[in-house]
Amino acid sequence: MLRDTLHGPGRGVVVDSPPGAGKSTLVVRAARELAAAGRRLMIVAQTNAQVDDLVLRLAEKDPELPVGRLHSSDTDSYDKALLGLRSVTLSAKPGDLTGLPVVVSTAAKWAHVQGVEPWEHAIVDEAYQMRSDSLLAVAGLFERALFVGDPGQLDPFSAVDADQWAGLSHDPAASAVATLLAHNPDLPTHRLPVSWRLPASAAPLVSGAFYPHTPFRSGTSEGDRRLSFTAAGDGTGPDRVLDEAAASGWGLLELPAGHAPRTDPEAVRAVALVVARALGRGAVSVSEQSPEPAPVTAGRIAVGTAHRDQAAAVRAALAELGVRGVTVDTANRLQGREYELTVVLHPLSGRPDATAFHLETGRLCVLASRHRQACVVVARAGIAELLDEHPSAEPVRLGAAVRFPDGWEANHAVLAHLSAHRVPWHARPRERG
Repeated sequence: MLRDTLHGPGRGVVVDSPPGAGKSTLVVRAARELAAAGRRLMIVAQTNAQVDDLVLRLAEKDPELPVGRLHSSDTDSYDKALLGLRSVTLSAKPGDLTGLPVVVSTAAKWAHVQGVEPWEHAIVDEAYQMRSDSLLAVAGLFERALFVGDPGQLDPFSAVDADQWAGLSHDPAASAVATLLAHNPDLPTHRLPVSWRLPASAAPLVSGAFYPHTPFRSGTSEGDRRLSFTAAGDGTGPDRVLDEAAASGWGLLELPAGHAPRTDPEAVRAVALVVARALGRGAVSVSEQSPEPAPVTAGRIAVGTAHRDQAAAVRAALAELGVRGVTVDTANRLQGREYELTVVLHPLSGRPDATAFHLETGRLCVLASRHRQACVVVARAGIAELLDEHPSAEPVRLGAAVRFPDGWEANHAVLAHLSAHRVPWHARPRERG
């Protein structure tokens, strides 16, 4: 793929990557090789956090490589940790950085750059999360590009209804890669076949459910990673599901069936209790990176939800239990991040219907693929029946690429796997919410 990027005749190269396959490592390596070959390079990322992470990684790997960080005029638009890096130049003016071998910024900022000599190369990171209209806005700034991204993650976000363009080759809400390949079907496409994040217990499920046409495997084998607890469980649902997840990599804590408000108090309380018990029992992990048992601290645990109000409710429930430092966020904001243990509030838990939002394949894929050791899913019973009662009724648009598998099928595949790791909810009286 780097050979195609450096010496290939085409104007673009696409690299598909499963979760945790080393996209950032590839971007950093490609940037260093392009710079070493004397190619002026611009890097396009989708968020300021992604930009800052790439700049920090470049500075760590090659402290002598001059890197420009193009930012907006807002005072908090970049990580202040960049100020202490002598190889990094910060500026809100493109002209101050054009002489540097590598310049990094967001797609939104690059879209406002005008009157500069085009860069020889561009690297577009998280290219599947970039809308095609954003690519069009920056396409005149470079001659050739490497597009790196995960096709199984969430589709690009758009605040505007783009149904009128659906199926057209210039659909502005389509991903940058989809539009690129629609107009350039002969561009070389490569695939990273190994996930270094997902354990051997998770890769087969995530690969089969979300990447049936581009399968991948885990970079580790059974037994390379282990999650355990220094204190015994007390026999309640949260402890039993943690023990199941530690043994198998997966756990489903199932609450009684029933419709509930979106911020279901009982489900939220159950999520918080699972996290609190993992910390209270002294979770420790062993892996290829740490052969000696290492504590799983609050910073290495994440809670994933579908909605922001659900995340806020979980944060409040954790605060009531005295738990601090755990990442609690929506699938959109958890993209690209990894943790030892994740606890997921299932998007369809307690719902009376299965909407397109809650069935979106990428949302469930993100939630199920953030962990290095184990994932616990909290949900009310009845999701399989809900799916069967509300089959997908999305309109079929001529010319639009069919997403496969769809959310209905992916949800069934995940549920079928989790059913073998189901633990019913049995709370002691003092734990009832």
